[in-house]
Amino acid sequence: MSNLAHKFVEFIPDALDAGVLYISIAYGTVSHRCCCGCGREVVTPLSPTDWKLIFDGETVSLYPSIGNWNFPCRSHYWIRYNRVEWAEDWSDWQVEAAMAKDREQKEKCYERGETEKFGETRKEQQRDEVGFWSRILKRWWLL
Repeated sequence: MSNLAHKFVEFIPDALDAGVLYISIAYGTVSHRCCCGCGREVVTPLSPTDWKLIFDGETVSLYPSIGNWNFPCRSHYWIRYNRVEWAEDWSDWQVEAAMAKDREQKEKCYERGETEKFGETRKEQQRDEVGFWSRILKRWWLL
């Protein structure tokens, strides 16, 4: 398979058509049948520590690559501009290293409660909120 169509849906359908990327923004999920043709369902969650979706008005891209390491096919590919670009197979140690890095990133992100909003972490947002109210109270007391 070399090209995919994309379809924005609220709910991912029970039966997925081959060659279609189903995108649920409401549930932060993208699903499709494995591009190698094995027929397995591939689910890519959209989140700060998982996949990112780029929609340019006509095509979609997913970042990072899709590595189906737990499937018998072990397919590995990129989805860029609705096209499937095949990537090299990874060794077991490369897969393990990538999974360890993913776990570490998730722990750091969610352990600290850092979720990005316009490029700021939640801690930065809280600091700014406290600073704002602190300034207001100081002004009120000084009047």
